[in-house]
Amino acid sequence: MSTLENLYKQVILDHSRRPRHYGELPDATHREAGHNPSCGDRVQLMLRVDGDVIADARFTGKGCAISQASASLMTGALRGKTLAQAAELEHAFLHMLRTGEADGALGDLAALQGVHTLHTRVKCAALPWQTLDVLLESAATAP
Repeated sequence: MSTLENLYKQVILDHSRRPRHYGELPDATHREAGHNPSCGDRVQLMLRVDGDVIADARFTGKGCAISQASASLMTGALRGKTLAQAAELEHAFLHMLRTGEADGALGDLAALQGVHTLHTRVKCAALPWQTLDVLLESAATAP
């Protein structure tokens, strides 16, 4: 295992064992739940959006190390982003999961790059992001 792969593995384990931004967000302006029926992973994503900027992002849920690490890394990356930037980040991340090609803008999210070779685990890493996609769609149509 290369030094970079080892570092990425450590990042995933750290975020799964001690997820950041985990817990309820009482003043959330947007909420969405996601579920992966093939493995049972569940995530509830909460955002507080001021104007079009994500002021806070949190999640709750249960799942494997990869889904929890993905949600933890995602919520950290979303804070301070506009809704449009969040959508761009989502597309870049899901592209990485499909192809293994990481955009430099992904930063720490690239720790999950190796998941693209683990076909049964791609859905685990994608779950929080697919939940974000649904949430962003509803935010775009909200009055």
